[in-house]
Amino acid sequence: MKIKGKSVKGFPFLNISGKAEKMELKDIKGLSDKRIEDLNKMEIFTPEDLIAHFPRNYLDLTRITPVSECYHNDFALVLGKIINKPQSAFSGRRVRYVKVAAEQGMEVFTIIWFNQPYVLKQIEEGREYLFYGRIQNKFGSVSVVNPSFEPLDKNYRLKGIVPVYSLKGCLTQKIMRDAIKSVLSEIPLNSDIPDNLRIKYNIDDLKSAYIIVHNPQNFKEKQIASERIALEEYFKTICSYKLIKGDRRQVRINTYNCSADELKNFTARFGFDFTDGQKNAVNDIYADMTSPFNMNRLLQGDVGSGKTAVSLCALFMAVKSGYQAVMLAPTEILAEQDMNVIKKYIPEAETAFLSGSLSAKEKRIVKEEISSGEAKIVVGTHAVLQENVEFKNLCMCVCDEQHRFGVAQRSALLSKGSVPDVLVMSATPIPRTLSLIFYGDLDISTIRDKPKARAEIQTFIVPYSKYDGMMNFIKDKIKDGEQIYFVCPKIEEDEEGSLISVKELYNEVVLHLEHAKVALLHGKMKDGEKTETMRRFKAHEIDALVSTTVIEVGIDVASATVMVIYNAERFGLSQLHQLRGRVGRGDKKSYCFLLSESENDKSKERLSILKDSTDGFDISEKDYDLRGSGDLMGNRQSGKFVGKLGSLVYPSSVIFYAKKLSDEAFEDDRNLSKIRAFADKKYESLKDVALN
Repeated sequence: MKIKGKSVKGFPFLNISGKAEKMELKDIKGLSDKRIEDLNKMEIFTPEDLIAHFPRNYLDLTRITPVSECYHNDFALVLGKIINKPQSAFSGRRVRYVKVAAEQGMEVFTIIWFNQPYVLKQIEEGREYLFYGRIQNKFGSVSVVNPSFEPLDKNYRLKGIVPVYSLKGCLTQKIMRDAIKSVLSEIPLNSDIPDNLRIKYNIDDLKSAYIIVHNPQNFKEKQIASERIALEEYFKTICSYKLIKGDRRQVRINTYNCSADELKNFTARFGFDFTDGQKNAVNDIYADMTSPFNMNRLLQGDVGSGKTAVSLCALFMAVKSGYQAVMLAPTEILAEQDMNVIKKYIPEAETAFLSGSLSAKEKRIVKEEISSGEAKIVVGTHAVLQENVEFKNLCMCVCDEQHRFGVAQRSALLSKGSVPDVLVMSATPIPRTLSLIFYGDLDISTIRDKPKARAEIQTFIVPYSKYDGMMNFIKDKIKDGEQIYFVCPKIEEDEEGSLISVKELYNEVVLHLEHAKVALLHGKMKDGEKTETMRRFKAHEIDALVSTTVIEVGIDVASATVMVIYNAERFGLSQLHQLRGRVGRGDKKSYCFLLSESENDKSKERLSILKDSTDGFDISEKDYDLRGSGDLMGNRQSGKFVGKLGSLVYPSSVIFYAKKLSDEAFEDDRNLSKIRAFADKKYESLKDVALN
């Protein structure tokens, strides 16, 4: 896990004692300096990190699949005898890939490793190996991509289920297995769940769970052990969040004098009737702001449900009552979009804009306007959170797309006012179960319906055999004055060559749409370049935008009617739904094309869910059911849960169990000192984590 670009050394979730307090990686037999250096590259710095490096999968040595029965993109264990010397290709001085041919009976297939030059010294011609990896089965040939492998003669001693770890450099599976086994034999692992609760609920020993996960006898006991480890980490995470957030319910200091009639008259400015969901949300906010306690409310709604209009009601109540308000957005593009909407509907309020791209002189002027109280509404990015940004009488804080902000960032915003009211918004519906756990300190308003003026979005799963037909359809749309998004998951070329990069895609789109104006957008561009590109797209100076997922949230372009997503099977359902929500913002019928050639049944099932539903809440529930643990917190692109639990599979019932234990732990004051001890250790790793 990385926070602000820095590695978090040590695994903050484990409670270890005894020998482990002095034990270092260099003390582990078999770990040379070079191997330790490679472990460090994997963010493994301590013995605790090492045993928290869970197997990415397992070899079931009783289930070897014939090559002829392997499906495209499936993972499988296959047996093969190497029939030629390993071949390598170079990019400059760097080995780009290693390739060998293998035979299984009459079947010949290829094995290829990308960016793993050490394989050259580990594979021998004429020897039999077991390979576990992703199968590419197309165009009449079969290959195994980046597989783990074991010499067959050694596997006579490796019976049953064998763990397979992610590796780098000179590390091998044997080195990793032996090192982890050594650590587990040396260190005691103590649970942070209070003894009284472990006894009451007969909770299994934590160390035994780690031993089983790294060396299971069968998949059933591996599953039970995974759930035990997940229970420990969720218990500590939920407890820590409770302490970090604290008790948000405080007696109101700011009194609003905006009447219900004045608020109703304000909603008439929008020129459309609010939906029932919007009306209920406004009523919730009004009730909160006129109650004896400050507001702490999460406003969640599907893409295009009209959350911004509701949030403007809260801003209006604040400035109407003579106070300052702030709206925080995660990107400059979104902040400018919010700024324009506020100026349109609340023109009587002096509005200031603050972002990192302003010059030093511009920032100084804006900060003076904020501190003097001249600026009634402040719209900005993370620049608003700086210590030298001071408000005169801030009483209303709105966080747009709140999932992009960490706990500490939101706390920094709240510290700029005296018990301010808080409204956080999310267009990323999260499962009801998780919202109850991680947003337990917030009241929740949900907008499920959408404005009637919103256009229909039709979704299609497109095989690459129909690609040309799709592009001809898009050409016609551009001629009709409509705009197009093309999205792919990667900026650079994929190691395995199976994913198109955004730069490759840009060249391809330019080739197909020879008379269209095409632009490129991705996360490695400078902020100013990204902002200018989006400005040109919104101004319709660009017909087609080729992008990564930086356009995922909040961008509103009414004439964009087609979304094309490449390698759609590589995205989560909720993320695909967010991307789809970038079209259908106006009154024209819109389309979302999901390009995928995956033959995997689960991938097909997932994409079919998106094709058949436009309800983000329903999709998020089904997405969670399919993913299991998933990416609940942390970097959206990493796919890892805080605490390196990403490779463990466990049901949502584990989270409920952890929530129950956490609630009971806080009921007994004797547990608080123990909770504070591990919460303090975890604060640094959790404060900048955002819920996805």
